[in-house]
Amino acid sequence: MTDIPEITPAQDEPIPAEVRDRAYDLAQICVQVCQEKKAEDIILFDVQGKTILADYFIVCSGNSRPHIRALTEHLRTAMLEQGLRPRGLDGVPGSSQWVVLDYGVLIIHILDNAAREFYRLEELWDDRKIIFRSNPEQGQAPKAADDAESASQPQG
Repeated sequence: MTDIPEITPAQDEPIPAEVRDRAYDLAQICVQVCQEKKAEDIILFDVQGKTILADYFIVCSGNSRPHIRALTEHLRTAMLEQGLRPRGLDGVPGSSQWVVLDYGVLIIHILDNAAREFYRLEELWDDRKIIFRSNPEQGQAPKAADDAESASQPQG
């Protein structure tokens, strides 16, 4: 791994090109951390060109406030190893039901199950924007063409 200088742009500063160029890789690192630390229903959205907020959104659930705190700490550590500090942090790890880490090109939402069900953040984006889902059968509506084809297929 090459030494990458620590980059912490302020909220109103442009995101450095070296960070923007690594946005997908940074998102993949965060998804891997979420998987390793047992986050639930991890969804990675590619929202490039759809919002000015970020290029990628990750939404995942923690099963308790200590789990949310642990996920937050491990994600922050992983990004620090990449030379990045969050541009913004909302929520108090360990006492909040929802924590948001903003890395400019990547925004990570970690919610408890009740908040996740109530706010339904994943419904903000079209399912076609999902590039990774840890639980693919959850929340995926069957396509009409697939339904029609399977109905016309002879059974067994």
